[in-house]
Amino acid sequence: MCLGMPGRIVGRSERHPDLAVVEIEGVEREVNVALLDDDVGVGSWVLVHMGVAMSALTAEEAEATLDFLAALGGEGLPVPGDAPSAG
Repeated sequence: MCLGMPGRIVGRSERHPDLAVVEIEGVEREVNVALLDDDVGVGSWVLVHMGVAMSALTAEEAEATLDFLAALGGEGLPVPGDAPSAG
């Protein structure tokens, strides 16, 4: 089964305007946000699958998803409302 993971945008990539830097489980990675209709920015939550943001999430949706994943045994997942880490 493939899962999308909630991640928080912590910056924009300088390499391409369709790339954002997203923190997922404490790891920052570049994610393609070109599929999103919403104008997402730093602090926004997105659902990421295979390096692509599939949809924007509210903090409540991200929290519910992270709670569900934690109940399945996930550890170290980000919590909506936590301050983005300094890079």
